Amino acid sequence: MSETMIALVTGANKGIGYEIAAGLGSLGYRVGVGARDATRRETAVGKLRAVGVDAFGVPLDVTDDQSAADAAELIERLAGRLDALVNNAGISGEMDPGWVQDPTALDLEVLRTVVDTNVMGVVRVTNAMLPLLRRSASPRIVNVSSSVGSLARQADPDTEIGPIMAAYAPSKSFLNALTVQYARQFAGTNILINAACPGLVATDFTGFQGPRTPEQGAATAIRLATLPDGGPTGSFFEDDGVVPW
Repeated sequence: MSETMIALVTGANKGIGYEIAAGLGSLGYRVGVGARDATRRETAVGKLRAVGVDAFGVPLDVTDDQSAADAAELIERLAGRLDALVNNAGISGEMDPGWVQDPTALDLEVLRTVVDTNVMGVVRVTNAMLPLLRRSASPRIVNVSSSVGSLARQADPDTEIGPIMAAYAPSKSFLNALTVQYARQFAGTNILINAACPGLVATDFTGFQGPRTPEQGAATAIRLATLPDGGPTGSFFEDDGVVPW
């Protein structure tokens, strides 16, 4: 079995996900670029290879059970194990002007779609990859969350947390809660799992609004994906430290 560390980043064809893949690749990881769209996926793989990253494409729709199973089978065939899984793929769901999702007028289908990707997709992919992660000496799982999922910050009238997002923000609270449950299940093992907030990053996800670059947004996830043994688990981090739940 290769000693090269193996990582999978979902939603890695652009934005923060691409920069997480690039960052891990620069550290010597062989990186699976998980993405639904074949053209965008292979374009990202080509860009990464052009800068020296050992990248390979992983067809992956996080909302599809068979796609997740097929992705795990591909990684097993190509690499034999997985050392780091970064669950980055996510969607905001349909928004009203001003990036608002009014809970009193929320379309339940929008909520279902957001939860299926941002929450169920993470469970679907994580559980499909667990047999490969368990083959690693130091398996790491990172769930890319958001500070808008912090109930403490959302409930604090003195904290500026942005517009009301009744589908997206609770999906990240749900993801954070799941991260804790996984950490409890993994207690006593070598699997470390944490949530990462990238901050407000200027990507197409935000309409290119935000003070942070994708490279800056990727930094916390990269750090958590490469934690040493004995590092934190079941926690929520941003650049400045721990984010309150």
